[in-house]
Amino acid sequence: MAVSIRLRRIGSTRRPAYRVVVADSRAPRDGRFIEVIGQYNPLTKPPTVKINRTKVQAWIAKGAQPSNTVKRLLIHAQDLGAPAAG
Repeated sequence: MAVSIRLRRIGSTRRPAYRVVVADSRAPRDGRFIEVIGQYNPLTKPPTVKINRTKVQAWIAKGAQPSNTVKRLLIHAQDLGAPAAG
């Protein structure tokens, strides 16, 4: 089973918010997932990024591949010096 770390869209029309989830890569974007490991809200100023880094590292060690967007969010959160959630 190929596992990926990606975004899952929540929120209403024109008001997007996202959860960072671990999911089977064959599952649909908003479909089944294994675990929620963070959240991202692009509408706040500055955008809110809360990701549990210990869970991300554990899933990457197990072979999960983060999507390009999640990679950018991880780098962005690290540059801001945001404390790791959890």
